[in-house]
Amino acid sequence: MTAGLVQTYRAFAYNNAWANHRLLTACAKLSQEDFEAERTGFFPSLQRTLNHIYVIDLFYVDALEGGWLGPQAWENEVPCRTVAELQPAQAAIDGRLIAICNGLTPDLLNGIVRVNRDTSVQTERRDRLLMHLFQHQIHHRGQAHAMLSGTAAAPPQLDEFFSEGEAPLRAAEFASLGWTEDTVWRS
Repeated sequence: MTAGLVQTYRAFAYNNAWANHRLLTACAKLSQEDFEAERTGFFPSLQRTLNHIYVIDLFYVDALEGGWLGPQAWENEVPCRTVAELQPAQAAIDGRLIAICNGLTPDLLNGIVRVNRDTSVQTERRDRLLMHLFQHQIHHRGQAHAMLSGTAAAPPQLDEFFSEGEAPLRAAEFASLGWTEDTVWRS
């Protein structure tokens, strides 16, 4: 594996955090009632969908850090009742994922992660587990994005991380997150 692949995983982690930031910022414009309202989706509300992303992030990030939290991560399916509670919690777990990806090397990327499944231990290559986690987040953020389309809050653009046309907006958002383009793209 090349160092370029490690950089790709780092970019995925930053893109993930940025997308979560954008989506939760849009959801912060909703009333609590709209945030909790039943909508079409696997987890039938924005509140439940976004909390699902968070608890599964806790599960996998803990495992990637060598922890043993396991299914306790989702014992409370809605640990953050409001967007105001969810924003800092999600930002913290996103920061932990960024730290994991910032510490990757080609050897670590190929390494094994042990995942506590309560009644069994799953062993998975780190690169595959990260890809699963990023796919999970994208999948459920897409559902939340569609749900947000049915509200008064405009759904944010989530799929143009590399767009030059959004460079000024991206720079302002990155600054609010404590990042720069160099932070994301340093090799």
